[in-house]
Amino acid sequence: MNVPMLDLSEQYQTLKGEIMEALDDVMSKSHFILGANVKKLESDVAEYSGVSHGIGVANGSDALHISLQACGVTQGDEVIVPSFTFFATAGAVARAGGTPVFVDIDPKTFNIDPKKIEAAITEKTKAIVPVHLYGQMADMDAIVEIAEKHNLAVIEDAAQAIGSLYKGKKVGELGTTACYSFFPTKNLGAYGDAGMIVTKDDEIAERMRVIRVHGSKPKYYHHVLGYNSRLDELQAAILNVKFPHLDEWSNLRREKAENYTKLLNESVKDIFTPFIEEHNHHVFHQYTIRVQRRDELQAFLKENGVSTMIYYPKPLHLQPVFAELGYKEGDLPETEKACAEALSLPMFPELKLEQQEYVVSKIAEFYSK
Repeated sequence: MNVPMLDLSEQYQTLKGEIMEALDDVMSKSHFILGANVKKLESDVAEYSGVSHGIGVANGSDALHISLQACGVTQGDEVIVPSFTFFATAGAVARAGGTPVFVDIDPKTFNIDPKKIEAAITEKTKAIVPVHLYGQMADMDAIVEIAEKHNLAVIEDAAQAIGSLYKGKKVGELGTTACYSFFPTKNLGAYGDAGMIVTKDDEIAERMRVIRVHGSKPKYYHHVLGYNSRLDELQAAILNVKFPHLDEWSNLRREKAENYTKLLNESVKDIFTPFIEEHNHHVFHQYTIRVQRRDELQAFLKENGVSTMIYYPKPLHLQPVFAELGYKEGDLPETEKACAEALSLPMFPELKLEQQEYVVSKIAEFYSK
């Protein structure tokens, strides 16, 4: 049996007629830049997030960068980020002129450990960027409390977490801004790059709208240094077709996650299945386990037709591009341990039970030898 990490073909076939109709409508009206589809998606995603503003941008990385700039991060400022995340989290800080300050993670959730944040704050600190990794929100109460104490912005990196909840609160409700990615592999994915920022702050929202169009308002009058980062009208049309299905797909992901956890706990010893905080609603962008001999297991699964992914094999604080910051191996032990043990299994709404049973059977076979 071959089990892909992700298969979008069944989803497309189900929605093909609606998607083609939506694309044809855009082509026929020929309004391609910040048209009605972008405005509708911005409004719907903002309402879904429990906030008043949605700002469509070109991708999730730009969403982070624009948020940082709109919140005042500039040359010489420091921004606290986890090291166990995709490069864009820290890359956006550097692109905005700031310095990423890396903090270790909670080994149970893979999210930034609030207990480690305060010690990293200096007079240069301007913001905290908690990442809601794999679809589970970070400990926002503790993070917001620290941010308010030190007058810091909180920019939620929710690239993997649209639809997740923390104590009944949605992404965006607790932070200054929240940033979504609609990369094709995400829970709500476009057919190319796309992203969005949501916020309840009127002033910051207006700044971000200006920044995404070369910093101009009105057109051709530039008061800030912005750049071209607009959500494409065609991608917005596709996302408007897909968006009403998001909660259904998230529930299916949760169902698949429950299947995996039950099967793994019955069949395999000495691995760690995902830990879910009881107050969290996890949307399982990824189903990630912690295992010994991770690389050997991945190779064995590949030989047996099972695709897996390692998110992330090398922590950001040890990446060559950040070498000048002076971090060394051992500085963030939980992050480094997660980089050696984390393995994500196939996860998508259409994943079949027999595929999951096959995946688990092969994991059990590997550890029984």
